[in-house]
Amino acid sequence: MSGKYQKPSDLPSRIPVFPLGGALLLPRTQLPLNIFEPRYLQMIDDALGNDRIIGMIQPDGPTALDMEKDANAKPPLYKIGCAGRITSFLEADDGRYLITLTGICRFRVLEELNTLTPYRQCQVDTDEFSLDLKAGAGEDDVSRERLLEILKVYLETRGLGIDWDAIKNAPNENLVNSLSAISPYGPSEKQALLEAKTLEDRNQMLIALTEMTLARESSDGSTPVQ
Repeated sequence: MSGKYQKPSDLPSRIPVFPLGGALLLPRTQLPLNIFEPRYLQMIDDALGNDRIIGMIQPDGPTALDMEKDANAKPPLYKIGCAGRITSFLEADDGRYLITLTGICRFRVLEELNTLTPYRQCQVDTDEFSLDLKAGAGEDDVSRERLLEILKVYLETRGLGIDWDAIKNAPNENLVNSLSAISPYGPSEKQALLEAKTLEDRNQMLIALTEMTLARESSDGSTPVQ
């Protein structure tokens, strides 16, 4: 897929968007989705018949998540999301779609469009995120050892294991973005990770969030939720 999208103009400027709080898609990471609402089933049908691109974006504001449960409501959206391409698709016996999105590039919402489709569509711009299209951009600047140190402490406090051979062999971009995507933080923290300007900025933010979580748990004596 890397050869298909080499510059911002290779991406459409009008895309369907899927508002989903707490979901983080980053370039070259994968996000599995279970699609069952009629409006989003149609979105997938339309995307499969077109360029297979969907924009993942989070609802913005304290009431946005509740509003999104109403098919007729349009909660406000964050201005930054990430475009992904449907790279796997399975239709379940009950009509659900099980898909995987692979991240391509972040985008900025310019405006939401008035359309007849039941799902939302936006005019977007990707120019400021052109480095997202270059695999490994900024990898040499990543403070990898500090990330691994704090990851080890985090896992040990929870009694969790991990495939350290896979971690050690992972390129810096894959390591930082994958850990950001699966991190247990809330929507606002996930949005901050998404909007981090560089890979090292995201890495430092992930480290700081983890350090704050460990410090808070240590100070209040709480038992981590596994």
